[in-house]
Amino acid sequence: METIYPRCCGLDVHSQSLQACVRNLDARGRVREEGRSFGTMTRDLLALRDWLEQERVTHVAMESTGVFWKPVFNILESGFTVLLVNARDVKHVPGRKTDVKDAQWLAQLLQCGLLKASFVPPAPQRDLRDLTRHRAQLVGEHTRVANRVHKTLEDANVQLGDVASDILGVSGRAILHALADGQTDPRRLAELARGQLRQKIPQLCLALEGHLRDHHRFLLQRLLDHLKYLEDEIERFDQRVEESMGPFEEARQRVAALPGFGDRTAQNVLAEIGVNMGQFPSAAHLASWAGICSGNHESAGKRKGGKTRKGSRWLRQTLVQAAWAASRKKDSYFRAQYRRLVGRRGKKRALVAVAHSLLVVIYHVLKTRRPYADLGADYFDRLDAKRLTRYHVKRLEALGYQVALAQAEAAA
Repeated sequence: METIYPRCCGLDVHSQSLQACVRNLDARGRVREEGRSFGTMTRDLLALRDWLEQERVTHVAMESTGVFWKPVFNILESGFTVLLVNARDVKHVPGRKTDVKDAQWLAQLLQCGLLKASFVPPAPQRDLRDLTRHRAQLVGEHTRVANRVHKTLEDANVQLGDVASDILGVSGRAILHALADGQTDPRRLAELARGQLRQKIPQLCLALEGHLRDHHRFLLQRLLDHLKYLEDEIERFDQRVEESMGPFEEARQRVAALPGFGDRTAQNVLAEIGVNMGQFPSAAHLASWAGICSGNHESAGKRKGGKTRKGSRWLRQTLVQAAWAASRKKDSYFRAQYRRLVGRRGKKRALVAVAHSLLVVIYHVLKTRRPYADLGADYFDRLDAKRLTRYHVKRLEALGYQVALAQAEAAA
């Protein structure tokens, strides 16, 4: 096969060691291979970098195994073109599985240009991605702790959630802290209500007549403390994310203007896809990379399935949440799209379709730097007005009506 990169290296990376194989093509067209083993401490990786520079290597390839590739990538990316490849795309011949042979196989595939690099964003985006993903985990943990508060109250037969719509609001927290401190009088607990909840004091008195033991008070106090800790951490991460949004600020404003989006949702999306859409040849490529479009499973001319492929679960979760909000925005294209699909495809598929449309819009908004313009809730009606007219005329005639259509005069 034709040689694309005369001097390259394949790395088989593990938690405590890595195997490197350098392939060099001399002036006579002969290939020279040399393999070495290195540790994964920083000084070992610096020694690897020095050796690759000495061998005048230009391209390095390694598999994306867990997180073991990250320190190697961080040290080598400044001096070499590093290709991070999916392990499923570089399977070796069965029966030849050793660390040395894996490194040789990677180097050989790389030298012939047969490897496709995975998308690795630049350092500022990787930092932002770490922050937004950790924040999402904190938000998820906050939801789980709130559910445990509900569970503890139910165990003590305190029906606060049946009267108050949000037990973690101002009134709910005041009542919960009083319960944890040992207050048992339902009337005094109900008097802690604020705002509109005071209109339900009689119902609160009944709901707060529970069977609360010391065990429940201990659990409530610990859960409330945990909630406070998580809320403080989420606020710290919000501040840190805001400080890291400098290179992404213009893009954040454009994305946040879309239906279903806000500042936090826009931050999460930009942390996953970045602002440079030149790395994706088209919106279809971006949707495929994100795993938010239909897959292909065809054999003998028959389509056997269209299940979406695995992509970034963080991006998918954010887009589906935005799609849920966008599908409820009145007089919008996304609401019309959702209502058009939900009857025959179901809620989940309809939401994924709306999420796909949102991602396509984000791609074009970021690439062209033009603001979003909604197509309108009547877009699908205008798309094929004659077919829609025939459908409704037939329905009316089936009900026994005679239909005569007249074109309305255009407004002056």
